[in-house]
Amino acid sequence: MPLVEVSHLSKSYPRRDGLRTQQSLVVDDVSFVIHRGETMGLVGESGSGKSTIARMVLGLIEPTSGSVSFDGQPVSGVSQNKLRAMRRRVQPVFQDPFAALNPRMRVAEIVAEPLVIHRAAAKTELRIKCAELLRAVGLDESTLGRYPHEFSGGQRQRINIARALALRPELLVLDEPVSALDVSVGAQIVNLLRDLQRDFQLTYLFISHSMPLVRYLSTDIAVLRRGKLVEFGTRDAICAAPSEEYTQALLAATPELRLA
Repeated sequence: MPLVEVSHLSKSYPRRDGLRTQQSLVVDDVSFVIHRGETMGLVGESGSGKSTIARMVLGLIEPTSGSVSFDGQPVSGVSQNKLRAMRRRVQPVFQDPFAALNPRMRVAEIVAEPLVIHRAAAKTELRIKCAELLRAVGLDESTLGRYPHEFSGGQRQRINIARALALRPELLVLDEPVSALDVSVGAQIVNLLRDLQRDFQLTYLFISHSMPLVRYLSTDIAVLRRGKLVEFGTRDAICAAPSEEYTQALLAATPELRLA
């Protein structure tokens, strides 16, 4: 059974057109699956519906039609208790590493927050667990007492990732996690994500506008254009023989990262 199954997923929003209200279709009948331990790369230009799909997978917004299931259980239309339980197993890492961090909280509080909310650790264990998580993402224990504004963009994103790992999730939804970073820093984060996937036995939904980056990280690739899934398959098959001109154009784009 796939860990994640997206089936005929669509999402529309009301849009004013003069005196009339029309429905603007942002995601149009998208289906794909993500297997345990693998990385689904969701790629497409800005406005193609990638982040909307991410929010539906996370249960943050409801689909207009279709469904998302996680480990065989529906994500939408369920009780708050069931959604809360699922969110222990599914965590996001968003694009802007500063906006995702509360500037009034120290790093120790930020990383510990999921553990406190879900009562997943005793108070006496929090500092030790936070220090372990920070070491896993390449930061040391001295980070704990500092505030987000004291760190670079890459360091902030490492803090975000540490927080996402706190509950030992099975799936990370990574929504453009390096697009706001310098090229060299982004390369470091990408390689960190690859190491963490191995060490923590993670599954990824990795969202990006960069086909070279998706090609580097992913086992399977889904190509979105204007809300529609135009190509889906294994990385090797799509990169060797893309069937769509749009996919070919994405593959021909200049790589944004120099990766080890």
